[in-house]
Amino acid sequence: MTWTRRKFGCFAGAGCLAALGKRAARGQVHARVVVVGGGVGGATVARYLAASAATLDVTLVEPKERYTTCFFSNFYLAGLRSLESLSHGYEKLAQQYGVKVIHDTVTTIDPVAKTVALQVGGKLNYDRAVVAPGIAFKFDAIEGYDEPATQVLPHAWNAGPQTRLLREQLESMEDGGVFAIAAPPDPFRCPPGPYERACLVAYYFKQFKPRAKIIILDAKDTFFEQDLFQDAWSRHYPGMIEWLPGQFTGGVKSVDVKTRMIKTAGETFKVSVANIIPPQMAGELAQRVGLSDKSGWCPIDPMTFESKLQPGIHVVGDAIGSGEMPKSAFATNSQAKACAFAILASLTGIERTEPHLFNTCFTILAPNDAVSDAINFKPEAGSIKIKDIFVSQVGESDELRRDVVRAADGWYAAFTHDVFG
Repeated sequence: MTWTRRKFGCFAGAGCLAALGKRAARGQVHARVVVVGGGVGGATVARYLAASAATLDVTLVEPKERYTTCFFSNFYLAGLRSLESLSHGYEKLAQQYGVKVIHDTVTTIDPVAKTVALQVGGKLNYDRAVVAPGIAFKFDAIEGYDEPATQVLPHAWNAGPQTRLLREQLESMEDGGVFAIAAPPDPFRCPPGPYERACLVAYYFKQFKPRAKIIILDAKDTFFEQDLFQDAWSRHYPGMIEWLPGQFTGGVKSVDVKTRMIKTAGETFKVSVANIIPPQMAGELAQRVGLSDKSGWCPIDPMTFESKLQPGIHVVGDAIGSGEMPKSAFATNSQAKACAFAILASLTGIERTEPHLFNTCFTILAPNDAVSDAINFKPEAGSIKIKDIFVSQVGESDELRRDVVRAADGWYAAFTHDVFG
């Protein structure tokens, strides 16, 4: 397992950064790149481009001064980490790599004039733009659930205030109460992951509210690593978690914010705390500037991550139509590095190569029990396809599972360093 993860992760860290810098040194770069969005995708692109050549002018536009990671946010819900430990700033990107960080909101992007308009700070000119807009929610998919409703029935799918609100509700819930998770249809951002969330909330309940129950009202009939989760639920939390697939419930149709009633096609559930996770699509900016299509996602060239709809603008992360590649932080980081290589090739004339695309994910089932997967992807027929895959198996030893927990902790520290410096 260690060999496989190392093999798939070899492009994730400092070695990739060094290679990028060496390649870019072949040409002289006198160009401006504007990166919109300071999550994992945007921060990675900005860091790797800025580190590649001192003459490259890289600007990162992000309204928030700190970024809170969705990955590991389920740890906070379980009381295993503070929310502050998941928060990262942009100081190192600016001080160590020379990225110009602007805390402002992008209102429009003009692909013809090659300008990015800011809410407060005027306009920025660019030679290449990168947009990492994340996701938006299809609030019209569930009757009664809109943005104001999230202040009562949180989705907690953007880490920060929503995660804190859900944690407060879980803390105040009576022992014997019911916590419902409405899991969305594919594709959706993961992590945080609804099934890992069920595990870690169950861990919290087992300690402090042992009579509490969790129901997962799923829009799907199956989900990735289902056998691993169901095995963990029976071993660690017997009788506490019930998963109801879409074929039995018909999916969540409506919610009543005042009464916390959740209606499916065939049944109504009265719950104490509801975590409603709506269907998702590309972030609002992508829709507004014409980067998304009828699918709700952004079509891109899988070799360069340049938009198929707006030339000169690249899109990375959860917003893209990514084929078989999941909408995860590690996948986004991998895409961002491939995008940085492609932009440097277009600006400097260095040789363009096929991108190396990977994903690895650690899933915590209990504090001493974790599983992982590692996937290698390749661009194929205008999309991104799985080339090789490793997934943990049911029945692995306790020692191996504890090793994966330790590896996950180390991964978080190394990964966030790779993204934010």
